[in-house]
Formats: sequence, structure tokens, C-alpha cells
Amino acid sequence: MTGEKVLLARAKKGEIAAFESLMTAYENRIYTLALRSTGSEHDAADITQEVFLRAWKSLDSFRGDSSLSTWLYRVTANLCVDFARRRAAEGQPAASIDDEEGPAAALADPSRAAPPEAAAENQELREELQYALSQLSEEHRRVVLLRDVAGMTYADIARTLGLEEGTVKSRLARARAALRKILLERGNISLSASSKQAEGRRAAHA
Repeated sequence: MTGEKVLLARAKKGEIAAFESLMTAYENRIYTLALRSTGSEHDAADITQEVFLRAWKSLDSFRGDSSLSTWLYRVTANLCVDFARRRAAEGQPAASIDDEEGPAAALADPSRAAPPEAAAENQELREELQYALSQLSEEHRRVVLLRDVAGMTYADIARTLGLEEGTVKSRLARARAALRKILLERGNISLSASSKQAEGRRAAHA
């Protein structure tokens, strides 16, 4: 039995120290996903705490059909979707998305600084992308969050959402197409901005 499974078994018996050890191992990854989704350190911290709270309350129901990480990422993704839905309902822009392949190339890691001359353009792009993201169906929003925000592989997303890898790829393609359509219909922004940013990042890493 692995160390994680030992800790999980002890946590299920009510041992708080064992549960805290498990959550410490995943805290940074959960927080990073929430931060990239919300763009707010405060909101990301709140979501992270809510993930831990729900995990503790639901630990007895975790049967091990998937890995603990898959289960925790699923909870985190669902909470991020709920957060985006609430922000949209309140008329507030949610955070950011970054993707080199789809139109979400500006919902990037909030820690990445943009050149001063591009700041206004990037801000507009982020706001437009956030609006477009809020218009997606929940299933499409989840795959965009996990792939384009969290940077998870198709295989990891498939395990997290309980889908076939091919389904993840086709769902993501439809989600990105929907994002493009929404952005183009609004007509307030050119997709070339995100394309140029993506090209710049690829050139920098070449």
C-alpha cells in the first residue's frame, strides 16, 4: 500500500493529521488551478479551502475508483465553474485564460507580465475572453479550464471528468470554436492579438 493510500485510510478513520498531510501534497496544484481560473489570490484561496472542506466531508464516499488527485481536480474544476457562473450573474468579469492553440490565448497565468504597450490591448482581450467563457456550457467550460487554464494533458482531463480522451479532444475543439464565434459576433476585438501573443511565446521558447 502506497504512502498516499495509508494516509487516506487513516484520514477516513477521522485522523485529521493524515488528512492535512494529503491536502498539503495537493494544495499548490489546487490553488494554481483556482488562481488561473479566477485571477484573484483571495478567491483562489477561498476555493482551495472549499475544496478541502468538501473533501473532508465527502471522504467516506471516495471509493478509489479514480485517483485522489483526479477526484480533487474534479471538485476544483466544478467550484471554478460555479465561481465563473456567479461572477457572470453579478455582471463582473471573471479572470483569465491562456492558450496557444485556441482563442483563449489571453486567459493566461496572472503572474505573466505583458509589455507596457500591450497592456490596454491585453486587458480588453481578457475581458472579452472572460465574457465568452461565461457564455459556454458548463461541460465546455470545464474542459477549457482544465486544458487551457490548468494546462492538464488530455489523458488527465479524461480521467478527471470520467470521459474518453477522444471525447475530451472533440469537446475542447467545440468549446474553442464556440469561443471564437462569440468573440467574432461581438466584433469588439480581433483574434489576431491572441495569435500574435502565442506566436511570440512559441518563438521565445524555440
